[in-house]
Amino acid sequence: MTGSDAAPAPLFPLKKRTAHGLALLSGVLYFLAFPGVDLWPLAFVAWLPLIVALRGQTPRTGAALGWTAGFTMTMCGFYWLLEMLKTFSGFPTALCLVFMSILCAYQAGRVALCGWLHARAADRGWPTNAAFAGAFVASELLFPLLFPWAYAATVHQVPPLLQLAELGGPIAVGLPLVAANLALAELLLARLERREPARRMVAALAAVPLVAALYGFVRIPMVDAQTRAAPKARVGIVQANMSLMGKRRDKQEGLRRHLDLTKELQASGPLDLVVWSETSVMAPQDEEIAPALYRNQFTASLGAPAIFGAVLVRRVEDARGYVLFNSALLSDGQGEVTGRYDKQFLLAFGEYLPFGEQFPKLYEISRNSGRFTPGTTLAPLKLGGHGIATFICYEDISAPFVRSIVRTGPTDLLVNMTNDAWFGDTTEPWIHLALAKLRAIEHRRFLVRSTNSGVSAFVDPVGRVLKSSGTFRKEALAAEVAWLRPWTPYGAAGNAPWWLVSAAALGMAFVRRKPGPGE
Repeated sequence: MTGSDAAPAPLFPLKKRTAHGLALLSGVLYFLAFPGVDLWPLAFVAWLPLIVALRGQTPRTGAALGWTAGFTMTMCGFYWLLEMLKTFSGFPTALCLVFMSILCAYQAGRVALCGWLHARAADRGWPTNAAFAGAFVASELLFPLLFPWAYAATVHQVPPLLQLAELGGPIAVGLPLVAANLALAELLLARLERREPARRMVAALAAVPLVAALYGFVRIPMVDAQTRAAPKARVGIVQANMSLMGKRRDKQEGLRRHLDLTKELQASGPLDLVVWSETSVMAPQDEEIAPALYRNQFTASLGAPAIFGAVLVRRVEDARGYVLFNSALLSDGQGEVTGRYDKQFLLAFGEYLPFGEQFPKLYEISRNSGRFTPGTTLAPLKLGGHGIATFICYEDISAPFVRSIVRTGPTDLLVNMTNDAWFGDTTEPWIHLALAKLRAIEHRRFLVRSTNSGVSAFVDPVGRVLKSSGTFRKEALAAEVAWLRPWTPYGAAGNAPWWLVSAAALGMAFVRRKPGPGE
């Protein structure tokens, strides 16, 4: 056989350098589509380079390609970690960059898991599109993250594409975007492999985001009609904009700012509820005397029910001496404290020392570690005949956690209080809000979000931001919200369907598919 008669070398699998270049491109596109940059149309193509790069690869290489995409995305998307580490550690920039890289290398494991599962399933004869979709679901559901995120947030500005969240949470929103990527990948791969594309498959995959958008266009007017018919309340949110260290140096200034801004809101009309930010009342108080102290100090003079952040102290008989609670307290119109919720997702080392409760003497070694302890109840706060699901800081980006609170007791409203001043004037506050929006759609309730430095916002039950603050400025906002208590499929079933899909993805990764007739 002459050289001219030799069959051309197969294009796939791609050489590692080319494949990793495509994976890196996927990471960049993912970052650009994400909140903060908000080039959301890129969500329909961000996975495309990685899908092509994974073609024909071994599981080990598939994991490496996924890691490259994930590391690129997280190093770009979590750039704000560098300044946070410098501020709180006091270490030089180079060392903080090392710590940031280690964290992002771990976070990238989510996409590495996706690549590994996909490559294993494809190697065992399963359809590649089903394998990738299953791997995506499993990676979003199963991989534990220190800073959680969801691909669904890429379209947070497009309400019609968000409405599937009431059926299946963030994964239900992300999957149609993945389907669009798979449809384009089939067209591109067919061209590269010089074959006819599977047109029916392409049509079916392309139809998924179209059906998702159609569902959204149908549901939004229906939810709006329910909202118009529901009883209303005028709610205020206060953003005091205390600096991170200023909150600690002058604890009374934060309280003064919240009181002054609340009076400004009341001057424009009565409030049915006002929400302050996380640790808005900064001075720690003994939990036994705090309700009476707060009533005498400010709640009796507010003239409206309020949810405010406080730091409560409990004495303990061990080496710690005391523990702290990051709490949300509810006071009624007469100023009596009638409800309390204690934060449960605590920040390691900043708020607590891992294993500190089991081995209190560790605090003698690490004296600067926080002594906060998690709360033990998810019960909503009760205001009149209404229930308010209240959660603190980044608890609002965990769909299963918020669902647990909503299911604990009857709830009509979602309230979050946060302090994102830790991260400076970066994209992080906007990312945080984009992720939190999904909770309103999942449960078809208003979300009232008060932060210390932004972004504070009112989000309606279809995910639209009705009003929002800027970042790093004092601001007070008021809006009309509805008391709503609808049933949603996600509220009832949660992630149960996705656990089944993840089990199927793991099965495809380990069980070889038997060829069907004619294969």
